[in-house]
This record gives sequence, structure tokens and C-alpha cells, in this order.
Amino acid sequence: MIDVDAYTIATALHLLGVTVWVGGQIVMAALVPALRQAAPEAPKLAAQRFAQVAWPMFALVIVTGIWNVWNIDISSRDTTYHAVFGAKLLLVALSGVAAFVHAQPTSTVVRAVTGAGSLLAGIGAFFCGVLLVT
Repeated sequence: MIDVDAYTIATALHLLGVTVWVGGQIVMAALVPALRQAAPEAPKLAAQRFAQVAWPMFALVIVTGIWNVWNIDISSRDTTYHAVFGAKLLLVALSGVAAFVHAQPTSTVVRAVTGAGSLLAGIGAFFCGVLLVT
């Protein structure tokens, strides 16, 4: 029998949020050149619409991440687990901060660096999450 409890629901919601946050950034990066070719203002409009979905999903990731930590006995975990967990928290924060800076009216170079940084940090956080459960 399959048991669906609050932890399972929180984990599913966490993965949904990560999928939209990281996967959406990958999709946006792939679409920007085509959007730019179609209309110069199209990437900005697409980014604004993406942000309306992505930021609530980022908040979902934070809330369900906290919820999931409450459901494990983190004090019983070894030093390696704590190191990976700390790296994951740092990467999640970096992804969010970089995305926030990316969304501000700045130079093209700053937007490129912070967009790539947010995505790479998000992928790194995702990988750390996989390490924590395997």
C-alpha cells in the first residue's frame, strides 16, 4: 500500500517548485534569441510573465524546504550531509539573489551574468538536493 502523508505532499510540491524555477530558466534561456528575433520587446514581456509564475514557485520551494527539514532529524545526520545541506542553502540563496538582480534594469553584461548565475546556482541546489536523498 502507498502511504501519502504530509511529508510526501511537501516533497512533491517542493519538486514542482524546483521544476518550474530551474526548468523555466532553462526554457527562457533557450527562447530569448528567438523572441528577440521575433520582436525586440518580446524577451522582456516573456520574462515578466515568467516572473509571475517563477517567484511564487521559488517561495513554494522555500516554504516546502523548511517543511521538509522539520520532518527529518537533521541532528542525526553526518558531517557530509550537513556540508551538502549548507551548500544547497547557499546555492538556493544565490539563485534567488542573482535572479532578483537579473530582473532589475541594469547593463546587458550584468543581466547576462546574473541570469546565468541564477540558473547555475539553481542547478547546483537541485543536484545537492538529489545528493541529500540518495
